[in-house]
Amino acid sequence: MKKFKFIGIFIILLLSIFSHFIYDFFPNIIFSIFFPVNESIWEHMKLIITPTLIFMLFEYLFYKKKNIKYNNLSLSYIISIILGIIIYLMIYLPIHYTIGHNLIISIIILIIVYLFIELLSYKLIIRKEIKNSKIISIVLIIITYLVFLTLTYFPPKIDLFYDTQKNSYGILKKEN
Repeated sequence: MKKFKFIGIFIILLLSIFSHFIYDFFPNIIFSIFFPVNESIWEHMKLIITPTLIFMLFEYLFYKKKNIKYNNLSLSYIISIILGIIIYLMIYLPIHYTIGHNLIISIIILIIVYLFIELLSYKLIIRKEIKNSKIISIVLIIITYLVFLTLTYFPPKIDLFYDTQKNSYGILKKEN
């Protein structure tokens, strides 16, 4: 299980690289929920959510096939993802406002966050089963994606949501 979690860091990273471009190929409302629609910092947080949840599905299938005991898998991931987004922003934003955007630094922070997510999810899946963990996780996943959907189409006009390449916010709101 530990080895699979470690490998997961790199699989999630590869999935996030691929995910970065999905909306460009399939620009529609469904894909806008799950994949970044622009180059804003906020939209890039979808690179933490969607690839990690995709990997969680692989992990689930792997554990089922190998008959490995686990608890709280989906809850462990959504909690880890939410905390991972907070950690990413806490590390990235001060650096961004000090030296500007740097792709290498962004990727390093992303890897650190993926490491955190895999470590925390491991700690939670080896614990005792949390009552209603599947229901709680489904509700949290839906709420998380609804927040991202709303803020993709109706972002506040603050730096976190600003796409410097297109001089716009989200999909609908353009900077005038």
